[in-house]
Amino acid sequence: MVLDRPGPAASRPLVARELDDPRPGPGEVVLRVLSCGVCRTDLHTVEGELPLPRLPLVPGHQIVGVVEEAALDLGPGMVGRRVGVAWLAGACGGCTWCRSGRENLCPTARFTGLHRDGGYAERVAVDAAFTYPIPDGFDDVQAAPLLCAGVIGYRALRLAGALGGGTFGIFGFGSSAHVAIQVARHAGCRVFVFTRAARHHDHARALGADWAGTPGETPPAPLDHAVIFSPAGEQVPLALSLLDRGGCVACAGVTMSDLPAFPYGLLYQERVLRSVANATRADAIELLALAERIPIATSVEAMPLEQANEALLRVKESRITGALVLVPG
Repeated sequence: MVLDRPGPAASRPLVARELDDPRPGPGEVVLRVLSCGVCRTDLHTVEGELPLPRLPLVPGHQIVGVVEEAALDLGPGMVGRRVGVAWLAGACGGCTWCRSGRENLCPTARFTGLHRDGGYAERVAVDAAFTYPIPDGFDDVQAAPLLCAGVIGYRALRLAGALGGGTFGIFGFGSSAHVAIQVARHAGCRVFVFTRAARHHDHARALGADWAGTPGETPPAPLDHAVIFSPAGEQVPLALSLLDRGGCVACAGVTMSDLPAFPYGLLYQERVLRSVANATRADAIELLALAERIPIATSVEAMPLEQANEALLRVKESRITGALVLVPG
């Protein structure tokens, strides 16, 4: 499913097209795609909210596939393995950020489905060093949302300090949040969920939320940590107003509407407001291992690859519970 030019999801900007089969360059493998999760970042890409370094482009960055071909410098050992591919497609390895374990901030980082063709396809070529073994306990469709929704949610929880327990607030309850709540519960958090849709309240409670309400309601206790998954800047002062002293709010979206002005008192008492940018390979490895131990149960709905436009529109209109996953064939 190819993007020739960005446009609103309702205009069906992706076009089904036959492309030449990819061939692996040095250090690369070619995957037969088994599934590819649909992410809100895909929507931002397709609608042109992210700068597009190239067109045409195949989106998609939550890929589960089987290695069909490997570059000569890798040897045949990877052929036949089931692996995952996430948002981070490559980094330089030599800059200050890469050398300090922050390859997610590499100035020349490349991203799957943005700089490189992604998983809305039957086959894709990827850098073998940026693939991850998929735990045996997850089938192809269940595993796909772990590779971005899960990984970004995990990094956001860690940066917000929620992996140490405490009261934890989740703002927005989509694909990332439905994985993050399970990680937070495993970490011993008391979880409060803020979302508008009644069905998302029900889903959150089913996954162990101690309280679920709308963004305008007051939870039973102050928050030690919070993650804002929705791209709504107006939720930042709201989250800060519910935060206890020394707490942290992390903004997990790749885009967000402008933040409104708010009084310094919301930030005082050593409260922290921070962004979450991409994720590292270490984040993916840690999350996949944790997903197997918990074990995380992803709520997924599979759709044919050819329905990618409809899937993106459903994401835009929040007509999903959990995550949508595209399946070729």
